[in-house]
Amino acid sequence: MSEYSPPQVNRKLEVNLWWITAVLIAMNVGLYGWQVLSGVDATSPTTADAIRWGADFSPLTFLEQPQRLFTSMFFHFGLVHLMLNMWALYIFGSIAEQMLGRFYFIGLYLLAGLMGSLLSSYVTIRDSYALLEHFDPTLLPHVGAGASGAVMGLGAALTILALLPALPDQRFILDKKSLVMVMAINLAFGFIATGINNAAHIGGMIMGALLATIWYISQKIHQANLGAVVGLIIGAVLCVLFYQYCVSLIPPIEPLWQEILTQMKSQLGL
Repeated sequence: MSEYSPPQVNRKLEVNLWWITAVLIAMNVGLYGWQVLSGVDATSPTTADAIRWGADFSPLTFLEQPQRLFTSMFFHFGLVHLMLNMWALYIFGSIAEQMLGRFYFIGLYLLAGLMGSLLSSYVTIRDSYALLEHFDPTLLPHVGAGASGAVMGLGAALTILALLPALPDQRFILDKKSLVMVMAINLAFGFIATGINNAAHIGGMIMGALLATIWYISQKIHQANLGAVVGLIIGAVLCVLFYQYCVSLIPPIEPLWQEILTQMKSQLGL
């Protein structure tokens, strides 16, 4: 990615141009530091610690604490997990914030993260239906957390903008080959490697791509402010509707989830 005006070698970071991204990074790093100081393992947090700090566990999230769909975006499973996500957030966020504007940027980030959490929950619900027919340990609900859904949303947004014809006043020239390759590698790695919540990645990517397309159209028709409002409203409505759909699927598996939740609380001392 580069600007039309060639950057100077000794150019400063110019954090004032992407300070929302910097704040998000500081929040994630600060929360991680607080967790470590409170006794959470720096490299491999326990399941109990993850849940105490707001990670997503679908039975707990949908039966008692739906706010975990949001709080799970700010908990990370150790230093490596945090560093990878924060590096990607810096790379994507510092560009996306300047292109999309701070208001639309933060809305896209949060909505992509929420959609990632929701699609991950939907997969867990689907697996729980399968559990009713036959027991398989791999289908048991897993604890999920991290900013990757939101970050992948930013990556998908930039990829869409790279694939579309550049706007007349577009500040950055986006390298479409690099972006497509990075997103494809991340997506493929999520399918191949274990322990990666690829549903969260895909959910974030879908939301990011949708909101980027709406933003692009609004720029083309010279209705930037209206497009920003409409785009974020559409994104929020989709999240609400998907959440309600997931809730409607819960009754048949609620007894199973209640049993899993009771055992988990007993084992973890929650």
